[in-house]
Amino acid sequence: MPKAIWNGAVIAEADSSEVEIVEHNIYFPPSRVKQDYLQPSQHTTLCPWKGVASYYNVVVDGKVNANAAWYYPSPKEAANNIKDRIAFWHGVEVQH
Repeated sequence: MPKAIWNGAVIAEADSSEVEIVEHNIYFPPSRVKQDYLQPSQHTTLCPWKGVASYYNVVVDGKVNANAAWYYPSPKEAANNIKDRIAFWHGVEVQH
């Protein structure tokens, strides 16, 4: 069961059938992510084939991991399967 863990907290957890894997990143459905650990960030990046990614800071027990989660609110057509799904990096441990 895929899960994302940071600072001792399980941020996201889902059945394998619920996640999408793109470019070795696991994208969790928003309903399987504990939103209490996410704070919106102003940071964005551009992927040539997926579109503009928006970011969240991951916050656990007062510690902030800046821009450690991202999602595509309006992806290009080729990436519609990950629309609004959330992926993690920057030290967030993502287990398959």
